[in-house]
This record gives sequence, structure tokens and C-alpha cells, in this order.
Amino acid sequence: MSGLGGLNKTTGGIVIAAVQSQLFHVATPEDLSKATKHVCDLVRQAKRANPVTDLVLFPEYSIHGLTMDMNPVIMCTMDGPEIAAFKQVCKEENVWGIFSIMEKNKLGNPWNVGVTINSSGEVVDYYRKMHPWIPVEPWYPGNQGISVFTGPGGVKMSLIICHDGMFPEMAREAAYLGAEVMFRTAGYTPPIKQGWEITNRSNAFTNLMYTVSVALAGTDGTWRSMGQAMFVDPEGNVLVQGDNIPDQIVTCEVRAEEVRRRRREWGVENNLFQLGHRGYVAVKGGAGDCPYKYMRDLMKGQYAQAEDKEVHVRDGTVCGFPKPKDAFVDEIS
Repeated sequence: MSGLGGLNKTTGGIVIAAVQSQLFHVATPEDLSKATKHVCDLVRQAKRANPVTDLVLFPEYSIHGLTMDMNPVIMCTMDGPEIAAFKQVCKEENVWGIFSIMEKNKLGNPWNVGVTINSSGEVVDYYRKMHPWIPVEPWYPGNQGISVFTGPGGVKMSLIICHDGMFPEMAREAAYLGAEVMFRTAGYTPPIKQGWEITNRSNAFTNLMYTVSVALAGTDGTWRSMGQAMFVDPEGNVLVQGDNIPDQIVTCEVRAEEVRRRRREWGVENNLFQLGHRGYVAVKGGAGDCPYKYMRDLMKGQYAQAEDKEVHVRDGTVCGFPKPKDAFVDEIS
């Protein structure tokens, strides 16, 4: 149930607006400023359209476009004017917001970052994209892992970005850490539409959580993004879905108790619990081992699929990026 797209807010529910914001070509500081103003205006529009909205979600690349331009003059900082504008509009409108920036990085290529700001204008979550869409994207891979934060209404939330959602491990990690709603922002173009829907639905069902996802929409004259905002319930049912209309605001109510009840009470298909308790009908407490070789190999730095030596594309040169020279710096370890 979506509460008629969030028009009927119930006790314990929160209303989320996913904005299919217009794709822009951004090459100059002036372009960046205009795109930032556009996003802020859409926050105001979302609250005018539905005053009970608790959180407004924007796609990846909302203010940067899809050129993959790493020019320092259009890269953001956390103390820069773009974040300041997002903080101000959230405070003015008394609403939470999730925004996208490409951030300067002293380690090398910029970070692809998602920033969550509460209704008091404070940053409550900062996430660096873990899986850039290689070989197309040049961003430095996130080195802080996945975070879970408490959002409006006390709901546990997590944010992943675009290609992250194609890895089931990402959704499982978010759920394992307690996320009841997982957001996914993207700049995807229409060829990814089917994979987008499949993974949004499977990530919800296999982890008994809501997934709320949105991509850019429209064209910048070269690229065309797909929009396709999507709300999926803990059983994998699509509650509300957008199309490809630029700046369309798609709203839905989500109820965290629907997640909590299933995770507490389900036996069959309570897969988040059962992953670590294999065969508990036959074995006391279930098997708590790690039976997956790819996990063990990844931990040892020895990940190699069966066809590893046959993989053709192993860097970004096919998309015009130079071969990297620096090793990954992992802040987790």
C-alpha cells in the first residue's frame, strides 16, 4: 500500500518524494550553480505539492550531468556553496533531503558522493560510491563502506548509488546493518531499465526491506536518462513507479513496521537471518560458517572468477581514461 502515493499519511508512516530531476550538461561553475538552484527549487516544489513529505530524494549527477568531467572548477567540497544551498533549503522547508555531488579528493580522482541532510539543515550521512560504473566512470572507489542512519520517523535508512545496486552484497550489507529503507540514486540511461527493475525488486525481497530508487530524466542533447523512480515493498511488489518525465516528483508512503514485523516473525524466506543460520532445522542454531569461496578469496585479496584471465576490459582506456598508477587506499582497514 502506498497511501495513494503518500497523500494519506498514516501513524508510523513516512512520505518520501523521489524526484526524476532533469539531466543537464554541466561544464562551468555557472552551469553548476544553475543546476544547484534547480534542485533547490524542486525541493520547494515537492513540499508545496505534498506538505506532509518527510524526505526528498534526488538522483546521482543531479548537479553534474553525465559528461564524467573531472575539471576541478566544477568539483564540490563539503564546505562549498552547493552543500550550503542544500542545507539551507532543507531547513527552510523543514524536510530531509538526499543529494549528489562529485567531490574533490586528495587521493586522486574525485569521489562520487551522496549526502543526506536533515530538516534542521545538518548533514547526517555521507556516502562514497563503492562501485563506480566501470569502465565508464572515473570516480575513486568508496573506501568507507556502507552506513546506516536514523531518518525521519526513526526509520533506519541507507544509501547506495546506481551501479552499487547491481551487487546483491551491497543491499545485504545495508540490511545486515539494520536498514529498513534502502535508497538507490542513479544517472542510468534506458538500456539499463530492465536490470534496474529486477535488482530493485530482488534487493527488497531478499532482504525484507523497502527500496526507493530514482534516476535522472530527460536529455542534455547527447545523453538521455530514464527517470523510472520506483518504490518497492519488502515482498518485492512495486508500489509506485515513475516513467521518463523530467522533474516528475513521485511520492509514496513507507511503513517501517512492515519491515520489522517480517524480520521478527517470518520463517520461510527470512533470508537475511537464514544466511548465517543455514539448516537450523537440522543443526542446532544453524551452520554459521562461510561456505562461499568468493567471499573467502575476497577477504584474502585473491578474488578471481573462473574466467578471470579471459576478461577483456580491465581498465578505463576504452572510454578514454589513462591507466591508473596508484594503488587503492582503504580507510576501513
